[in-house]
Amino acid sequence: MAQPRWHLRQGKDLLVLIPGALMPADDFVAEGLLDALNASPLSFDVMVSTQDPLQIRGVADFDALLNDELRSARMHYRKLWLGGISLGAFWAMSLLAAHPGCADGLCLMAPYPGSRPTLNAIARAGGLTHWQPDPVQLADAEFRLWQWLKSPPAAMQVFAGYGEDDRFAAGMRQLVDCFAPGTVCTVPGGHEWPAWRSLWMRFLERGCLGGA
Repeated sequence: MAQPRWHLRQGKDLLVLIPGALMPADDFVAEGLLDALNASPLSFDVMVSTQDPLQIRGVADFDALLNDELRSARMHYRKLWLGGISLGAFWAMSLLAAHPGCADGLCLMAPYPGSRPTLNAIARAGGLTHWQPDPVQLADAEFRLWQWLKSPPAAMQVFAGYGEDDRFAAGMRQLVDCFAPGTVCTVPGGHEWPAWRSLWMRFLERGCLGGA
């Protein structure tokens, strides 16, 4: 796995971000997210994965990140959160689902909810409450994530949001409703950087990381 990019502010907390599909790690700099963090009163470190989510076949592809970086970080930071944009947010949740306790919270910006066949199969079963995955479905990463979403850790902190006009908004709404009320926000815009920048500002305003 390519070495992740670090943005160090000598913070007590760490946020690990996974970019979206075809999104270079440097986009978090180019789109002003790290400048916004620098301008805020918060102080937390950021690590950005440089692995293209489209090349990921399963959580095992993140083993290097988990073993080489996250386990060490857990010993040096007060809090460790996983997050990402779109498909990156999908894999952030999947990593936590596969390795319970590897992070203290999630920052999910426009989290990809899965393909239409996956969502349709759950809908045909009567919704997530009634859906029970079969062995074939459990071999698929999307269905495994939705199985975890049936009962995510109740005490885990989560920030989740998406653009009101996002083309995946219907599935995203179903996904974020799995978390506790009050963790979710929506902003104007679609599946694009203006909405994602707004979500990042909302995340900073909530002060989940980097406080005293």
